[in-house]
Amino acid sequence: MTTPSAPGHDGAARDIYLDHAATTAVHPDVLAAMLPYFTTGAGNPSSVHHRGQAARQGLESARRAVARALGCRSREVVFTGGGSEADNLAIKGVAHAHRAAGHATSHLISLPIEHHAVGHSLDRLEREGFAVTYVPVDQHGLARIEDIERAIRPDTCLITVMYANNEVGTIQPVAEIGALAHRHGILFHTDAVQAGGSLPINVDALNVDLLSLSAHKFYGPKGVGVLYVRSGVALDPLLDGGGQEHSVRAGTENVPGIVGLAAALTRAYANLDVERPRVMALRDRLIRGVQERIPGAYLQGHPTQRLPNNAAFLIAGVSGEDLLLRLDLAGICASSGSACNSGSTAPSHVLTACGAPPDLARGSLRLTLGAENTEDDVDYTVATLAEIVADLRARRPLPAAEPAALAAP
Repeated sequence: MTTPSAPGHDGAARDIYLDHAATTAVHPDVLAAMLPYFTTGAGNPSSVHHRGQAARQGLESARRAVARALGCRSREVVFTGGGSEADNLAIKGVAHAHRAAGHATSHLISLPIEHHAVGHSLDRLEREGFAVTYVPVDQHGLARIEDIERAIRPDTCLITVMYANNEVGTIQPVAEIGALAHRHGILFHTDAVQAGGSLPINVDALNVDLLSLSAHKFYGPKGVGVLYVRSGVALDPLLDGGGQEHSVRAGTENVPGIVGLAAALTRAYANLDVERPRVMALRDRLIRGVQERIPGAYLQGHPTQRLPNNAAFLIAGVSGEDLLLRLDLAGICASSGSACNSGSTAPSHVLTACGAPPDLARGSLRLTLGAENTEDDVDYTVATLAEIVADLRARRPLPAAEPAALAAP
């Protein structure tokens, strides 16, 4: 299968993918590992016959591989239908189990910049009578430990803070937050979907009790994820049914997808020491180029504590929608923020929480690099983006004053 190309800045056909935070292509080695479980190994892993047992072996081998990558026991690995389900299971599962244990009130702590899988789960819990406190973040999207500690109450049952933000790339001090939670006897969950495969993930080093991952963020298949659940943590399941996944997640397991997830995660961490610095160098080249060539382009997220592949900007005087359409015509796939917000005209809740003015927030652009990107891709993107911004500003000038909150690095 080939991807259609678009005419590029220099007249040549280009197809540059800079939306790896939204999804990644399945790596050929991962696909090869999956294929047998669509055919000869396609039995139900709960069946006793030889095809069922072949599927069971693939499932449990994948579970052990994921456990090795996370530094946990295989019985602490629960496979889900993706990162969103893993977040829902962790947050609702802990809250409902806390209430079922006889606690009169239950309180949770989070950030206003979380992925909607976390934020909407918390919204639902609030409608059910649970209390939620959102700790503010600074202009870079970074939370302060002391603010989280001040939010703790005697009935706090869970703190959920993402490892790294999916829009602006800021990395939170997860290990310190987890240590704080444990000092107060509180469970700690992190949505590590964006960090999986690109940042170190050891559940003990991070002090987490629950951790969510999604395969399609690290060159695995869509529709399959992981929830790490530390031994002893009580969870109420979301789904009623059979006893699959330690009776926490009912439903016949997606064995090909699970095998693919394990293969992709193993491959990502085997190559991390080489791939991470390579992508970071491309990211820094991209950020430097955009800031040098485009006046009024403001880097979003923390300047140093950010994902290796994330370059997020607010560009004054243009709209993000116009940028994406023009970039796509030039053969560049990009995003204006989370792919889960596609179609929304409202400013991102992440940018709003970071204090971005609404008019400027509409000029958001997220460029996220990956395995296939090169220096030539970066240079072409910078040159093309500079031309597009200049043309859009000339055609429809918008206020481009520099907000004081964004002027400082």
